[in-house]
Amino acid sequence: MDKKKLVLLLVALLIAAGTAFAARSLFTGTSAPQAEAVPAQPRGPKVLVAQRALQVGTIITADAVSFQDWPQELVKDAYFIDGEADMSKLLGTVVRYPVTAGQPLTQGALVAPGDRGFLAAALGPGMRAVTIPVSAKTGVGGFVFPGDRVDLVLTQQVTGEGQALRTAETILRNMRVLATDQATDNEVVDGKTVVRAFRTVTLEVTPRIAEKVAVAQEIGEISLSLRSIADNQGEFDRILANGDVKVPEGASKQQEEQLMRQAMDKPIEGNTTYVTGGDVSRFQRSSRPATPGDGPPRGAMAAAFPQGASGPSQPIRTGPVVRVTRGKETTEQVVGKK
Repeated sequence: MDKKKLVLLLVALLIAAGTAFAARSLFTGTSAPQAEAVPAQPRGPKVLVAQRALQVGTIITADAVSFQDWPQELVKDAYFIDGEADMSKLLGTVVRYPVTAGQPLTQGALVAPGDRGFLAAALGPGMRAVTIPVSAKTGVGGFVFPGDRVDLVLTQQVTGEGQALRTAETILRNMRVLATDQATDNEVVDGKTVVRAFRTVTLEVTPRIAEKVAVAQEIGEISLSLRSIADNQGEFDRILANGDVKVPEGASKQQEEQLMRQAMDKPIEGNTTYVTGGDVSRFQRSSRPATPGDGPPRGAMAAAFPQGASGPSQPIRTGPVVRVTRGKETTEQVVGKK
């Protein structure tokens, strides 16, 4: 190999070695960054916040509130802190001031049963509170709690002509239960203590419904009928059909739910339903018996006065009639008449 080619070969080897060294230095100098552990930020305590908007008079239930993490520097002494607040005492309390969704509840915003102003805080604007006595039979066996919705059923007996008409009528619907109260009086009989439970239920009503409840207690016996939570949607559809509530066009689902809650917060009167003894047993009456001073029943005057007659040609019927056929002769006998 001549001297010129040898020099060129050495120069090429030196250039290759320099390039390799430079590349190695470049890669080792820009190594992948190492992740550094960031110290965890201290978490604040959990405070009690509203799960949804709570209006004045709302009774606190388990699904209405929950504990959430809250920044330490924003925690106030009036907040309910997880581990310190007793939830068993908070359930059943009433909201005194409006609380927005996600807002912490303060001790001054809730009123506990027995505290001064509890019922006044539980009542909605323009509403009244009435208390009715109930028993285990008329109070759904005790399975009624504050916040539930109930209907009122009036059972009465109408008498006349020695007969009785037994009826049951749903007079009011969608009453909100504000409180249930049970008192026990100790009575000693033959050396033994007799325990008797007296149960009362306090309901939220309008002033007019309060008057109806007072009269109903004098007429007959009032029983509670517990409403299902699933009745809300069906009742709301009925209210919409009647035009009592108008949902604006393009309303969101949240707005519709708010309208439904507002509509379902109101007690309902009118359009009552009823049954009589005749609906239950064929041996009971299905119409009101006549009483002294009553005129002929509706339709009885036309039957008693044939067309063209100037006076009664047959006795006026004052109750259910049975047609009796003897041979070719048919007569009508009023049931209960001798």
